[in-house]
Amino acid sequence: MRPSTKTILIVDDEPRTRQGIKQALEVWAAGRYTIETADNGIEAQERLLKERVHLLITDVRMPEVSGLDLIRSLEGQTRKPVIIVISGYAEFQYVQQAMQLGAVNYLLKPLDKQELLQVVESALKREEEDQRHEKLEKLVDLKLMGIDPDQARMGEPVKEALAFVEQHMHEQLTMAEVAGRIHLNASYFSVLFKEQTGVNFSEYLSRLRIQRAKEMLLQTRLSIGEIGERVGYKTDKYFIKVFKSLEDMSPSRYRLQMSNLQDEIQ
Repeated sequence: MRPSTKTILIVDDEPRTRQGIKQALEVWAAGRYTIETADNGIEAQERLLKERVHLLITDVRMPEVSGLDLIRSLEGQTRKPVIIVISGYAEFQYVQQAMQLGAVNYLLKPLDKQELLQVVESALKREEEDQRHEKLEKLVDLKLMGIDPDQARMGEPVKEALAFVEQHMHEQLTMAEVAGRIHLNASYFSVLFKEQTGVNFSEYLSRLRIQRAKEMLLQTRLSIGEIGERVGYKTDKYFIKVFKSLEDMSPSRYRLQMSNLQDEIQ
């Protein structure tokens, strides 16, 4: 069984270049990364479909499927590898195209070992940052992040409403009840809340509950039903329905995916 390390895939149809990069990276990696090779773009495409690759190092000019074709084939895929391209001086226009397609750096032949290692280290740091960003986006609700009680436009009634909902979201809240707590007509409160937060009350309540649920999914071993109940949902079915509508996946899938991402980042 392969150890749980990140994978670097080297793709080059020239055996000497391919093996030279592999040997240099294996000495440098000292077991921290799995170094794999492919001698053509077709084999590389198959590998990239079947297994997780974190860093792709590819020649831009290869027969049948070029490095550029290989990069294009990754468009639309989630969790793409970071990409370094290799080129000769006479092929620099291909490097420019590769950078436009998302490659993060390039190496010119003949390769310099120290430059290779510097470029690889930089690319792997970029990959880690991308993963952290991906995790943050999945963990944090950006609409909620944009609701700041300290904003100048936020009036005291809405601030009070936000504080009340925060403390009582596990209860069966209604907009009319919250409006009554701050002594406002429900219709007026509805308009005021939307103007000052950018979302309507029911959307805010759902997003807040699901945000708390996401935190519990990662920080506790509570069952899906228990978490749903703690954030104000009477039934598992309705909790899962709301969660899916906001996160495009079930709570159990979210917990598994985020746990896997955390393992990779560590």
